Amino acid sequence: QVQLVESGGGLVQPGGSLRLSCAASGFTFSKNAMSWLRQAPGKGLEWVSDIGSGSSFTYYADSVKGRFTISRDNAKNTVYLQMNSLKPEDTAVYYCHTTVYWGQGTQVTVSS
Repeated sequence: QVQLVESGGGLVQPGGSLRLSCAASGFTFSKNAMSWLRQAPGKGLEWVSDIGSGSSFTYYADSVKGRFTISRDNAKNTVYLQMNSLKPEDTAVYYCHTTVYWGQGTQVTVSS
């Protein structure tokens, strides 16, 4: 069965960095575009970033452009989200997503 397992979340101070990982299994990872989305407390789901199957494209929400970098390693079936210059408004549960599949999410809290 398809599994997406996120990791790397945690508590970080404003201005800090985190690197999220999403390990995929149960499908041909190298053929799928992948996405990161997030949901802040009391808010709806927000798209963060996409990456093409062969890293042919990357897209970012304006709110994270220049601070976040999405990447993937098809040999490891893993997609990453490097988050730098974190702000309190980046606090959310971050989800990995492809087609109809979702991970369980990883909590990111940015606070002093």
